[in-house]
Amino acid sequence: MYKIFSESTHDYNNIEYLLDKAFGHARFGLNSYRLRDGLEPVKELSFVVKDEFFVIIGSIRYWPILIGQKNYEALLLGPLGVHPIRQGEGIGGMLINHSLKIAKGFGWKRVILVGDLGYYQRFGFSRSILKNIKFKYPNNEERLLGKELLKGSFYRINGQVKRYEISKN
Repeated sequence: MYKIFSESTHDYNNIEYLLDKAFGHARFGLNSYRLRDGLEPVKELSFVVKDEFFVIIGSIRYWPILIGQKNYEALLLGPLGVHPIRQGEGIGGMLINHSLKIAKGFGWKRVILVGDLGYYQRFGFSRSILKNIKFKYPNNEERLLGKELLKGSFYRINGQVKRYEISKN
């Protein structure tokens, strides 16, 4: 049996170990990581799944991003990681469904991710909703997927996906 918990500061090393197991250390070279560099994940949307021994077997994080010249706020989902020996048990889906519900409750309107449509479309993600949105990192544009948490929230949004820049005021 597993249970979802909010990520705590004590989970960091165990999450990094899990993500290395799931994706390998080369994950840091992925282009989506450039949007995350130097930022903290959205704390309220960072979750782990622990098994009956309180071992972390799944993790999900979201990061703030901006889209277009008008700087529409959105969430970048990822990484979503499940320990390789626990994949196929519904842990990833459990994390996605739970976190998207929480994100909507916090007032977030839209989510994007870089991933496999074959997996994420069951959660309502699609490529077609992002037809006017560009991802500047090469070779990933076809893997850029989106989901509206608020109906119509991607309507008339166009432009580049960008890093969330923290104001220095």
